[in-house]
Amino acid sequence: MPLRPGRCYRHFSGPAYTRKEYIPGVPQPKITKFTMGDPNKDYDYVIKLITKQIGQIRHNSLEAARVIALKQISSAIGNETDFFIWVLKYPHHVIRENKMMAFAGADRLQDGMRLSFGKPIGTAARIEKLGEVIMLLKVKKEHLEIAKHAFKVAQSKLPLDTEIVVERIQKGA
Repeated sequence: MPLRPGRCYRHFSGPAYTRKEYIPGVPQPKITKFTMGDPNKDYDYVIKLITKQIGQIRHNSLEAARVIALKQISSAIGNETDFFIWVLKYPHHVIRENKMMAFAGADRLQDGMRLSFGKPIGTAARIEKLGEVIMLLKVKKEHLEIAKHAFKVAQSKLPLDTEIVVERIQKGA
């Protein structure tokens, strides 16, 4: 069955469905790494990808944003020790889908809405407050424009409205 568009899962109602010890067959999140680069280096700026909307972000969307941001910045800078990317949101919420058949004669083979609780198909990160940080990126001063461009491209992979915030890191504070 093909993947439904992100707009099907963008909004939520009700509490999060997170108790994985009671849910059989929950797929693992597609995010492979949450931190990339060198976290201990002395950076000048931190660039944050902040939400302007409340909703859910599926795990494959978070992974796509992470991969494209990493690819953009590492291809421009070259050295992976000159930046640090951190995906802060973890996809805890289990997404369910009532799978329906969509071919000729399918109406005689399925129950429709009867007992339509749904089977787990993936996970999502819930954004419950405005201004939550999805990802952050630490860079030196000379790589600031490259980092902003990397997050600009990563914004297009996310289903919610986001903004890029640049903050200068205070030295010796």
